[in-house]
Amino acid sequence: MKRAILLSTVMGLLMSASPSAAETIKLKVLGQPHATGLIQKEREEPFFKSFAEKSGLDVEVDYKALDVTGIKDTEELRILKSGLFDIVSLRMSQVSRDAPTILGLDLVGLNPTYGAGRKTMKAFSSVVDEELQKKFNTKLLGIWPFGPQVLFCKDKITKLTDIKGMKVRVYDQNLAKFVSSVGGTPVPIGFSEVHQSLARGVVDCAITGPSSANSAGWMEVTSYQLPLAFQIALNGYGINLDTWNRFSPDQQTTISVMFDGLIEDIWQYSETLFEDAVRCNVGKEPCTTGKKYTLKDVAVSAEDIAIVQNAVREISFPTWAEICDKSNEGCSDKWKKTVGLMLGMK
Repeated sequence: MKRAILLSTVMGLLMSASPSAAETIKLKVLGQPHATGLIQKEREEPFFKSFAEKSGLDVEVDYKALDVTGIKDTEELRILKSGLFDIVSLRMSQVSRDAPTILGLDLVGLNPTYGAGRKTMKAFSSVVDEELQKKFNTKLLGIWPFGPQVLFCKDKITKLTDIKGMKVRVYDQNLAKFVSSVGGTPVPIGFSEVHQSLARGVVDCAITGPSSANSAGWMEVTSYQLPLAFQIALNGYGINLDTWNRFSPDQQTTISVMFDGLIEDIWQYSETLFEDAVRCNVGKEPCTTGKKYTLKDVAVSAEDIAIVQNAVREISFPTWAEICDKSNEGCSDKWKKTVGLMLGMK
């Protein structure tokens, strides 16, 4: 009898010392800003709101959009590393100052189309993931695009080089260097501040995706749209590794499958939004996802396309390679052996 009681006591102690299989895991999620538009509203937030139910995992998700938290998008990797949030919808360009390797995904001129963006993502995402795990205790769950980033201006332009002497809103160092190369003055401004900056003349032009610009009402303070893709604005989802390791291998597989589905959905939705928003912004039909405006559409010339295409070899890669190699030894070589190989660069 004493032996049975002792065995029962030991088993009870062992069970109490182990995490309960039924313990609910709470996930704090930091999302894209509300201001960025429909991808956040129609795809990202609903995904996290229904994540527990659709995954079948015993989790409780607390989702907050970035612009209701007071947190700056440039702080997202530090936030993840600290564990303040478990999952973050990473604004890749904005966090690239902390992790320059990330910019290798979307150098100016590298991703003029969605197809090119997909190829770059597949070729270089493992390099980015390795860097994030090593330096920021973060696992990359997937990469998706806001869509081609184009130019909006208040005053008349007929071609890209007309921005010479103008102040142009940019969002990363690589784009800033490119704008300088064509005579513009780059001004780094957070997305939520752009509308006011255009209205007050702080900047003359600004770069973002047509759908995001439509959602944020940039058309109220601009007159011209040049639908020339500088970048495709790749973003991603990162999860704190300590949080990730709380899940079993089977649960990790479930999470990966869920995010793979979300990522593919956003790639397709982003392309639909881009095509529709370009029409909406200049008052053309069909316009189903945004508000109709009357911007003047500037025809993209062969000269404009050539300037952006040449940027990879002449400006964006050389500029980025030096910065990246300082923070991540061998970074540019890894890029040349993956992305560069696709482009025929040596």
